[in-house]
Amino acid sequence: MIDTINGAKSSVIIYSIAETAKANNLKPYEYFEYLLTEIPKHMDDTDRSFLDDLLPWSEKLPENIRKPKKSN
Repeated sequence: MIDTINGAKSSVIIYSIAETAKANNLKPYEYFEYLLTEIPKHMDDTDRSFLDDLLPWSEKLPENIRKPKKSN
């Protein structure tokens, strides 16, 4: 799949999501698992506003996805 233009685009998108998740102190594996669980629940929706709650910086993400904050 990566040897095609669409495969390369998909790889870039997934890499970008993973790096954004890490930059926002998320656990990438758990974040992807959450996305792959939540997105199919909305496949028939025409309103895409649910996506705002899935963004890496959303306060509505479950606590188990977030890395614990470092205490000083």
